[in-house]
Amino acid sequence: MDIEHVREYCLSIKGAEECFPFDETVLVFKVMGKMFAYMSLERRDEGFMLNLKCDPEKAVELREKYECVLPGYHANKKHWNSVFIEQNIPDDELKYWIDHSVAEVIKKLPKKQQAEYAAMD
Repeated sequence: MDIEHVREYCLSIKGAEECFPFDETVLVFKVMGKMFAYMSLERRDEGFMLNLKCDPEKAVELREKYECVLPGYHANKKHWNSVFIEQNIPDDELKYWIDHSVAEVIKKLPKKQQAEYAAMD
């Protein structure tokens, strides 16, 4: 999946919005005001890197299974993974990881906000 398709998919998530809170090169995606993904718009040698929130046990599993998944760059390495999106990851797999990231964010919200999110169209 290329960077544009990742952006389109992230924005297709219910309630998703994008912003540039750090600088003009790091695109952040949020739901309910909380970050679920971010990526640099500057390409590295290995390709574009997408950072996703992840369950700690699942994060380790993904790092062991995929060479393109690393501990979160500039993030809490227990809860975030960095993924080089152009390195042979099936699109469906990457979409699943993005969805998982959103679910991780939502489950940490207060119950009232979880209910508000669930009621969104």
